[in-house]
Amino acid sequence: MIERGYYDGFGGAFLPEVLVATFDELEQTFRAAKADEGFWQEYVRVMSTYSCRPTPLTFAENLTRHFGGARIYIKREDLNHTGAHKANNVMGQGLLVKRMGKSRVIAETGAGQHGVATATMAARFGFKCTIYMGEVDVQRQRPNVFWMERLGAEVVPVTEGTRILKDAINEAFRDWVTNMDTTHYVLGTACGPHPFPEMVTYFQSLIGQEAREQVLAETGRLPHRIYACVGGGSNAMGIFNAFLKDEVELVGVEAGGKGVTTGQHAARLASEDGSVGVAQGYKTFFLQDEDGQMMETHSVAAGLDYVGVSPILASLKQSGRVRFEAATDTEVVEALQLTIQKEGLIPALESAHGFVQAFKEAPQMSAENAIIINQSGRGDKDIFTVADAFNDPKWQAFIKAKAEAYHA
Repeated sequence: MIERGYYDGFGGAFLPEVLVATFDELEQTFRAAKADEGFWQEYVRVMSTYSCRPTPLTFAENLTRHFGGARIYIKREDLNHTGAHKANNVMGQGLLVKRMGKSRVIAETGAGQHGVATATMAARFGFKCTIYMGEVDVQRQRPNVFWMERLGAEVVPVTEGTRILKDAINEAFRDWVTNMDTTHYVLGTACGPHPFPEMVTYFQSLIGQEAREQVLAETGRLPHRIYACVGGGSNAMGIFNAFLKDEVELVGVEAGGKGVTTGQHAARLASEDGSVGVAQGYKTFFLQDEDGQMMETHSVAAGLDYVGVSPILASLKQSGRVRFEAATDTEVVEALQLTIQKEGLIPALESAHGFVQAFKEAPQMSAENAIIINQSGRGDKDIFTVADAFNDPKWQAFIKAKAEAYHA
């Protein structure tokens, strides 16, 4: 990284003048916190006493036997409080909000996990909270909307644009511009203007630090490969960061949707459709047309359909340090079903993208190799989408009966 948060030419802070002072305040607060050993200790203490960290590294014995190759380990971020890795980032940013003396937080959310985590953090620290969520995602992630509202957050459906994550981010920035003195924007992933990519990675790096110690204690050596799904990039950077200097292959798996040649996907780095541009305050690979207009994306997983990607991951792609693949919706549902049946684990649809690629490659490795899959979240939030994908007749009958009861 060089001045102003560039990573081999990606990143930066392309800001309207009205936001410059707010970002300067945020960066100064973040720098001071990083320099304060007591801040990290406080952060780890909060995460251990409130969010059940460290999360375990689970040996997937049945999946390992099923594929007959590498030993498969799963980093269990689904056991983090609120059910995903998102709590790591929001609790860290919450501590920064306290340092800045602000009383309100806002956030964007796609799958809803970041929204629930932010609403939880706001309840824990006593902040007012507003969550922006695309109207499409509000409908397909209704259980998370329910919990955000119960936690005291105002959930604002975004009806402009494609009504998904990128539009929610736009609305959150509009709010921030008019409420800077009292409000902090808790950006949920390692994207956006500097210092957000660095800051989110810093808090999420707890995942990789734990995983590194755990796999060494379990196997006596570093893993051969690590797999993580990639939307914006926070869970991937969280687990990758501790291994960047090691001879460990890092594999990011994007949303292949209906196929990377169909135009209905969200693969910025694993397809030919991504190109470099500047939007939402930073420079990275976006899915955009020749005129720089953002294209529509598609994924069975609401948290992976963002049109851009972390500038840090864009840099790691360019250098060859991280390999990127894409998993289709069909492959994701199949991998999810296999994991449920073999291990009794229910990964989020987002996380299941990483499982797809690991399952493809594990049989090609030897039993001496260990691999880690980052299970970034739990799948019970996806019950409506998953049940539809499984075409479960009992579920369909249940929903029909519920609908009839409501109309009675």
